[in-house]
Amino acid sequence: MHALLSLAFVLCWSSGFIGAKLGAGSAPAVTILMWRFLPLAVILAVVAALVWRASWRGLTARDVARQAAIGVLSQSGYLLTVYYAIQLGVSSGTTALIDGVQPLVAGALAGPLLRQYVSGRQWLGLWLGVGGVVIVTAADAGAATGVAAWAYGVPFLGMLSLVAATFLESRSRTPVPPGVAMTVHCATSAVLFSVSALSTGAAAPPAEAGFWAAIGWLVALPTFGGYGLYWIILRRSGVTRVNTLMFLMAPVTAVWGALMFGEPFGVRTGVGLAVGLAAVVVVHRGEGGGPRSKSGGPARGGVRNLPACPAPKPPDSGHRLSGGRP
Repeated sequence: MHALLSLAFVLCWSSGFIGAKLGAGSAPAVTILMWRFLPLAVILAVVAALVWRASWRGLTARDVARQAAIGVLSQSGYLLTVYYAIQLGVSSGTTALIDGVQPLVAGALAGPLLRQYVSGRQWLGLWLGVGGVVIVTAADAGAATGVAAWAYGVPFLGMLSLVAATFLESRSRTPVPPGVAMTVHCATSAVLFSVSALSTGAAAPPAEAGFWAAIGWLVALPTFGGYGLYWIILRRSGVTRVNTLMFLMAPVTAVWGALMFGEPFGVRTGVGLAVGLAAVVVVHRGEGGGPRSKSGGPARGGVRNLPACPAPKPPDSGHRLSGGRP
């Protein structure tokens, strides 16, 4: 089950970079994001009121506010930087590659923030993954022309935003059902992007079929598929493992971008893909001994329990997904 979830997550998350590329030529980033989230937020609000009404019981205003903050970081901040970078001319593959340093940042912070210490073998896998990212990034950026150097720093800011959202979620004590969390996150993003688009005069959607095709792509694949699976795998497997899967986004997006848009894909990109796959294998096999506590003994609860602030798990979380929070 975890292997299937991981495969679906990698494909759906990578599709977000492709969808951003599809819409980049027809409208500004804020316009795409407004029309991606506005209809989605309305639909989710109706479903939440009619179907998920019982899921809201027991949640406090603080719980909802925390989810709104997570939505600002993991959706609004992260996606705006991705779309803006691609609009500046950074290829979809390069944008995904820059985001690929996220596992190293999350792994370095997991110990001091969550007391979820990474084993030596896992660190080896993380650094191996970074090496793969560097190889592919160098190849992709070297083939790009007419892109300002500072543009490559834009997706880096988005990566930091997603890392912050991951740790904010991991430290939460109150279980929030997936439907409720998704509704709050999307509603928050819809408000922020709508206000931004209206204030800049970019709210009107273009009368192009390609624009709406990109919107449909972005709603179906990266939002429901990638975004939802990110939080599910985080709850099942912990910060280190879910973020290690991010190493696969870069090469997968590079291959996808090459096939759909003719973006550069050479020998170095293929080598980076192989290194990224090796990194995932090393980190996952490094979980056998469990994470170590600061004192050197086994951490309480292991990777799955996020021991610094143990968040409640869904029933039989090793086998089922029901009852958990994204």
